[in-house]
Amino acid sequence: MKNILQWILLGALLCSMSVWAVPQQSHAEIRTAITAFVHEQTLHLPGQVTITVNEIDRRVSLPACPALEAFLPPGGQLLGNSTVGVRCTANMKKWTLFVPVQIKVSANLLITNRSLQQGYVLRAEDIGNQKSELAQTGILTDPLQAIGKVLKFSVGAGQVLKQDMLRAPYAVKQGQTVQIQIERQAFKVHADGQALSNAAEGETVQVKTLSGQVVSGVVQPDGAVNIRP
Repeated sequence: MKNILQWILLGALLCSMSVWAVPQQSHAEIRTAITAFVHEQTLHLPGQVTITVNEIDRRVSLPACPALEAFLPPGGQLLGNSTVGVRCTANMKKWTLFVPVQIKVSANLLITNRSLQQGYVLRAEDIGNQKSELAQTGILTDPLQAIGKVLKFSVGAGQVLKQDMLRAPYAVKQGQTVQIQIERQAFKVHADGQALSNAAEGETVQVKTLSGQVVSGVVQPDGAVNIRP
């Protein structure tokens, strides 16, 4: 009986040792993988990017992974407070971990030098810049992103400019007579029509032909409307 008990205890000890012998994933490697991923994904952002990855709870124990894969969860964005996922897809070692990160971007933001009215076409002298943190996407940092664009609404002096505040100037206006270009494989047909709405270059607009038919096409730089059958 004593020998049996000894064998049972020995077996339990060996099992325990085999569990503890499984290599554990380094938290430092996880955080390094996240930093590298965020750095690569934010290279397009203007200014200076600072990445802070939260410490991982010491109680989190995961099997070591031969190839860590960082990813951005659906709906996430790599700006401000966010979350990045890291997963291991190796056979018998599959796991996923989500880690909070903070991404700060310090850049020169475009601002208006004075009060401007709705419909105003921005010029270089209307725009200044101020060093600040990029708190959301869509904020403009390059004057070329704003010059020649039209304000959708009036703004005050010192207003930070964003993409959704501006539109491209209309190349076609509602009621205007436009040239319709119909392209086929071997030839191109030209005709006149009337634009049914305002549209900028590259936008789709409906046009009524002289026969009363309504067609849709893409506005060209010269104001013509290209229709592809």
